[in-house]
Amino acid sequence: MKQIIDQIVNFLQLGITTIFRFIELVWRWSFGEIISIFQSDWQSLPIWKIAILAIVVLAIVYVLYRAVFELWRAAEQIFRAFVGLLTVLIAVLPYILIAGLIAAAGGYVIQHVNF
Repeated sequence: MKQIIDQIVNFLQLGITTIFRFIELVWRWSFGEIISIFQSDWQSLPIWKIAILAIVVLAIVYVLYRAVFELWRAAEQIFRAFVGLLTVLIAVLPYILIAGLIAAAGGYVIQHVNF
């Protein structure tokens, strides 16, 4: 049973690690592109390119605002899920304690009581 649980945990760790590596790759590429936009030589551009650049900057700000809003909402959901997990673990604790007491009593009877 322990081997199955260990394999499931290893599989989940591998999946989560892969997802976070992909997210890191996308973030690095995106921020590299964003930084290159802001490092443009604005003075030498024609007016129509400056207008496009301004539109691009506004779009970037809007998308990043939405991303921050989604991250905040996700953080709230993660916190709620964590609190729910702790609540369930605490609610199950008496049952686990009773099962341990039953096992201890049964083990004591088996080892020490002779009729």
